[in-house]
Amino acid sequence: MPDRLRGRNAAFGLALPLLLLAAWWYATTIGGIRVYQLASPAEVLRELGSLATTGELWKNLVASIVRVALGFAVSLVLAIGIGTSVGLSRAVERIVDPTLQALRAIPSLAWVPLLLLWLGIGETAKIVLIAIGAFFPIYVNLVAGIRGVDRKLVEVAEMFGIRGFALARRVVIPAALPSLLVGSRIGLTQAWLFLVAAELLGATRGLGFLLTEGQQISRTDEILTAILLLAICGKLSESAMRAVERRMLYWTDGMAS
Repeated sequence: MPDRLRGRNAAFGLALPLLLLAAWWYATTIGGIRVYQLASPAEVLRELGSLATTGELWKNLVASIVRVALGFAVSLVLAIGIGTSVGLSRAVERIVDPTLQALRAIPSLAWVPLLLLWLGIGETAKIVLIAIGAFFPIYVNLVAGIRGVDRKLVEVAEMFGIRGFALARRVVIPAALPSLLVGSRIGLTQAWLFLVAAELLGATRGLGFLLTEGQQISRTDEILTAILLLAICGKLSESAMRAVERRMLYWTDGMAS
């Protein structure tokens, strides 16, 4: 993409956030909204600076990033293993998929009491909850991608004696890679959504903890700071996954966007 076109796209992408920022500033400075209802952008910036100065910002950020990274890694490994098995075998699909589809419909907060009872309030429970959230988008997209693989590719591979795990590794997974990467991008974003619920499990660090702490002491500047950081982290993660997609799928002949 030419630099000029890339710059124009970036400008278009910034238009809506800037408009929302202007509306936020107007509502909190001229519109008469009270600080206990909605902190102003200046107050949020002051809170962000205060957290950075004391070091609390980096501690909370690192704690959340580590949890999301570990949960996402666990979900990716499990989704590839289970999704490949379900995608390649109708028998496995009949046994496994109905249960997974039922579990997929359970809201994130519904898992919290069980994980507290089973795993306590340590890091394991938080990582498991994040992994649950990230697993299903990867699994669903991978299974759909495998089912969409050209049957001729599989038949040719079997003619050359490639079967079982080798068939999945050398033919099926590479052919389903676009779907896997899309699912991974959605799953990583979902991991950030489940992070807040995960950090309800007795966390003393993290962006979710910062959010709930702000709610408990009625500080909208702290709440909005946590929301802003979650949005930035989610967007950066999504952009990073898009970059990985472009790099790994350079060989595809899709329509340019």
